[in-house]
Amino acid sequence: MAITTIIYDGSWEGLLTIVFEVYDRKLSDFRVYRISESQPALFGETLLINIDQSKALRVWDGLKKKLNGPACRNLFSCYLSELKGVEDLLIEFIQLVFSSVGSVEKSFTNPCVLRLSQIGKMVHREKHRMEAFVRFKLTKDEIYYAAIEPDYNVIPLILNHFKNRYADQKWLIYDLKRGYGIYYDLNFVEEITLDKKPHINPESNLLEDSEILYQNLWKDYFENANIKSRKNTSLHLKHVPVRYWKYLIEKN
Repeated sequence: MAITTIIYDGSWEGLLTIVFEVYDRKLSDFRVYRISESQPALFGETLLINIDQSKALRVWDGLKKKLNGPACRNLFSCYLSELKGVEDLLIEFIQLVFSSVGSVEKSFTNPCVLRLSQIGKMVHREKHRMEAFVRFKLTKDEIYYAAIEPDYNVIPLILNHFKNRYADQKWLIYDLKRGYGIYYDLNFVEEITLDKKPHINPESNLLEDSEILYQNLWKDYFENANIKSRKNTSLHLKHVPVRYWKYLIEKN
């Protein structure tokens, strides 16, 4: 039997809409692709699924009745991984949830459940690293700016952390890899996209004059607080991988 190719816009609501359509159309053999990665199918049918908010909400409400809060959040985290084929895994898991009487989120003997658990841990590890490694720079517009390039799309997961922690200042966290960010104006957080990648280096004329002084003070503190006799490079690299260094002021 030919495999049905399902194409969608890559959104969470779009993926939930696909779940609804899979049941409604009684599809059994299919593969899901984002528009950006899709290729014409040589054999079988190709379906373009558009977002339907009502269908997506029905699926999400159904999942919340079957799963606890952490399990639902883990599904969303796995979606944010953007890993190839994660949509097929998620739909397989959701079908397992709806077809089972009891809870399935800890049925790790099932390869799908085990893999999604592993992916969820990977995404949350990246989330915690972003919360720890983000370094803001004060611009002349009185906005604290930070650039990031996480392995996974964790901006939706770190939003509340920074909103609660830095509620008294305007800030912008921008994902250079994915071309979008979140901006807080002291009242609300909104998603934004910029025409050009905002590279702000220490010599940039966009920085507040005092920012360079504060950066140098932080570097001096970091250097003098370091006890060279207790240096453990392997342990340091484990907790602060090299790929994050270019955005850490103390590493520049």
